[in-house]
Amino acid sequence: MEKASIFTQAVHAGERGPRPDFTPAVMPIHNSVVYLYDDVETLHRILANERPGYVYSRYGNPTTAALEEAVAVLEEGEGAVAFASGMAAIHAALLAVGLRPGDTVLAARDLYGVTIALLREVLSPMEVRTRFIDIARTEEAVAVLEEERPRVLLLETMSNPLLVVPDLPVLAEAAHRVGALVLVDNTFATPYLLRPLAYGADLVVHSLTKFLAGHDDVLGGIVVGRKALVERLRRVAQVAGAVLGPNEAWLAHRGLKTFAVRMRQHCESALEVARWLEAHPRIGRVFYPGLPSHPQHAIASRLFRPGAYGGVISFEVVPPTADTALDVVDRLRLVLPGTTLGCIHSLILHPARASHRSLSPEERAAWGISDGLLRLSVGIEEVQDILMDLAQALGA
Repeated sequence: MEKASIFTQAVHAGERGPRPDFTPAVMPIHNSVVYLYDDVETLHRILANERPGYVYSRYGNPTTAALEEAVAVLEEGEGAVAFASGMAAIHAALLAVGLRPGDTVLAARDLYGVTIALLREVLSPMEVRTRFIDIARTEEAVAVLEEERPRVLLLETMSNPLLVVPDLPVLAEAAHRVGALVLVDNTFATPYLLRPLAYGADLVVHSLTKFLAGHDDVLGGIVVGRKALVERLRRVAQVAGAVLGPNEAWLAHRGLKTFAVRMRQHCESALEVARWLEAHPRIGRVFYPGLPSHPQHAIASRLFRPGAYGGVISFEVVPPTADTALDVVDRLRLVLPGTTLGCIHSLILHPARASHRSLSPEERAAWGISDGLLRLSVGIEEVQDILMDLAQALGA
């Protein structure tokens, strides 16, 4: 081709040189939406799934694929698919299990509030029925599984915000006996505490935004599972389109490299803070699986990494009113008011007015979410600084 005009040069210059023979130590950000090959036949073979490769970023991206591989390794799954948010990941997982009109989802009653809203506001109009159960009552939950024979059992390894820890191996076995698939949100526990696939889960969901990425700078979700379900998940991602972009994937993967180090600190500090809160005169109930007073302490000690119980604590102020709780939040200086968790900063939230505001007051009361309840995500700051801030906010 003769020398191109400046208009053409501006588009193509620097982009079509020889491919390098080196490999970057860190996965680069592949922002390209489209990928080129030496001949059309190669492109057609990739489109026909006859050989691996990339053609269009909604169908796959090298940066995103690297993150998916990393999380699959951590969860000991056969594959993973990343999504634009944790809620997009849960939605895709529910679609991938093949829910149809007339099917039933058996769900833990104390799921994240937006997950409950998804079941009620998106799946219910599709004639997918949800029955909520107290997942902490294992024998009753097993009986309901046998009665309902649902398509899916949906639960969290630690519930938001009361930190209920279900007996996953027993529940998964019971679900499989009646032909149900087990979908587990492992955002709070993370693979640092346990790997749900090893206990019978079929799909494991994470909000990447939380502990895995851990820096409050990326929104994303991911689902891990066995090969057959992952293939269905990937097809849902391709046609529904809620995929994770390469910039977000790169940030999440970078955060993942310090995940285990951060989780160790989160867990150590949270246990110390929980013990301190339990002894404080202005605090009523403290919800943390690492405390012997927690109803599922024995289950958590059996399933979780020894001595590790996560980085989130919930507690009730005395008196347990919204005004008292919000006054404590307003007095905090180091601990920040924020609607997320699992990052390097310590964050506090009032569930009744944030994560579970979509529930009626009667539902919140029935499920144990009082107006005086606060959820504390313990960061990686010096734990004594966190305790000093809590002490001054509580007036002690």
